[in-house]
Amino acid sequence: MTDVSFLPLAVAVVTVSDTRDLQTDTSGASIVELLGAAGHELCQRHLVRDELAELRALFSRLIADPSVQVVIATGGTGITARDVTPEALEPLVTKPIPGFGELFRMLSYAEIGASSMQSRAAAALCQKTLFFLLPGSRGAVRLAMEQIVLPQLDRRTRPCNFAELMPRF
Repeated sequence: MTDVSFLPLAVAVVTVSDTRDLQTDTSGASIVELLGAAGHELCQRHLVRDELAELRALFSRLIADPSVQVVIATGGTGITARDVTPEALEPLVTKPIPGFGELFRMLSYAEIGASSMQSRAAAALCQKTLFFLLPGSRGAVRLAMEQIVLPQLDRRTRPCNFAELMPRF
């Protein structure tokens, strides 16, 4: 078996928030920092309000952009009336990846207990673009990125990972 080398991916980061700006967006900044430390390329960064139409339009543009391989969004995955990130993505999904949300909530349960059920964290394939929808808290972002997202974006992860499947999307 040949050694597999790391292959950086082009990732867009989207923060969904009515209250944050680039100066106060600690969750988005954490994602950017973790991606950079892992060797991935930040190709775009957006901050958008919790507005369904605006968010869906941004997601559509990211899917249509061939330079974007992965989108990681933070925020808007809770259960309040303003939390619309999953609804914004839903009609654009080609293939849902339910195991991501299940695994995230299982890992989150170990840290925050039953409150983890309030998260609607999700992942999906939208045409050829891989999406991860993460909660807005820095702790949740750290957990998802370190335990699930970054290992799956690294083609050296065995026995399998999303990165090595991307050419076949």
